[in-house]
Amino acid sequence: MLKAAIFDDEYIVLQGLQTMIEWESYGIELIGTATDGHSAFQLFEEFRPDIIFTDIRMPKYNGLSLIEKILAIAPETNCIVFSGFNEYEYVKQAIKLGVVDYLEKPITIPMIKDAIEKIIDRVHKIRTLSELKLLCEENRSELLEKATLDLLNWGAGAVKKWRKCFGDGVFNIKGITVLSITERVEYLKKTSFEIIPIQNGSEHLAVALHFDHDVNEHLIQMMDDIKNSGVIAGAGRTFRSLDHAPQSFLEAKKALRYAQFLGHQGLITVEEISETPLHTDKLTDQEKAIISCLRAGDKDGSLTQLDTLLNHFQINQQCPEIIEREMLKVLYLALEAVKGTGKNITEIYHSDFLPHIEIRELNGCKEMFQWFRLKFEMITEWMQNTKQENIHEAVEKACTYIKENFHRDLCLQEVAEFVGMNATYFSLLFKEEIGQSYIKYLTHFRMEHAKELLQKGNKVTDVSKKVGYHSYRHFSELFKKHSGVNPGLYRNSI
Repeated sequence: MLKAAIFDDEYIVLQGLQTMIEWESYGIELIGTATDGHSAFQLFEEFRPDIIFTDIRMPKYNGLSLIEKILAIAPETNCIVFSGFNEYEYVKQAIKLGVVDYLEKPITIPMIKDAIEKIIDRVHKIRTLSELKLLCEENRSELLEKATLDLLNWGAGAVKKWRKCFGDGVFNIKGITVLSITERVEYLKKTSFEIIPIQNGSEHLAVALHFDHDVNEHLIQMMDDIKNSGVIAGAGRTFRSLDHAPQSFLEAKKALRYAQFLGHQGLITVEEISETPLHTDKLTDQEKAIISCLRAGDKDGSLTQLDTLLNHFQINQQCPEIIEREMLKVLYLALEAVKGTGKNITEIYHSDFLPHIEIRELNGCKEMFQWFRLKFEMITEWMQNTKQENIHEAVEKACTYIKENFHRDLCLQEVAEFVGMNATYFSLLFKEEIGQSYIKYLTHFRMEHAKELLQKGNKVTDVSKKVGYHSYRHFSELFKKHSGVNPGLYRNSI
């Protein structure tokens, strides 16, 4: 909605225009009135109306002085002056100042309505023209940006279309350099080179077009611009032919990732990247130690060895691609260890877990190391829990076997072999889990079962054999030690 204000020292004029004109029907909001030049200017400064109706003669300073001050600040303001019969010279001055219309007093409602309609038509035409110009400029900019992105992706196949979009001066281009930047930066056009900013999704690019051969000077200028803006950027090499734009593009992205990974500020070029490999494809002693601890279920040992490896990565300051390869090698070996347990890997990660995809989305060294350690920690936690579950299962399996075979001569070695463990280790594990030794557990189970048999009236000698003791005397001694009385007295008391 347009905003309008009325300035006149005649109360009747102000009151009449406020009440007799349906301003809202024209899409206009009447924001206020004033009776002198000083108050009028204060009202203008506060609300910045689009349309001003003002009398030429007003106290303090007249309408012409007011119009001159307003148009100096906001030349787009539509000013209409009211003039008397003998004020033609003032009207001429007003027209020179840039008023859009003048109305001769006495003012009538039809005169005001006619002036409003003319102004609205004028405002719409001006706005339409401005919008068309802006749209044309935006379309040209969008077309050039799209054509430049095609050039970066397709090279020679997109050169012809790009030249057509770029227009005049295209054959003066002596070289092209691509920059990949952490955020969009608007550059001023230089006399010797031009920057085309591009946003491709979350990716920010800047394509430098060189119009002379002093490329190093151009890069220094760009370095200063980027450093002052506080962003990080990577630059590919400069190529003389537009056909090689895709290569500079890939190099720029690689340089940016390297800069982010190591925490560099400003601009870094692809030539500055170190690509000396850290290791061969064989496992290092450090990596072997990590996997060994993992297979043994030693979570603390695995993570200690892992932190040593990460510290080694950080000290060497290699490009992220090399460190990625080493991290993925260790991670995939860890996942192979998980498969070796016979369990499903989806118990740790979702079915579409692709570490080589996830790691490529990380930039900073700290971010990548945190991601790697978190993923590995999840595996070590799972391996430790799985090993613990297997231990519980072994003890439970042993207890069941004892209950089913207690009636015969059942030694520790036989039970350990049944659950697939070393006898000594099984003995320690059994006591840790059950709270008593294997022989005490077996004896207790046999004695409790013997009580049940004696309560049913079975003979002591028969009971002794049924609970696994072929020596009556040995059974009696154990039963008395367990129950406080010998088996015969226990049977008779029941």
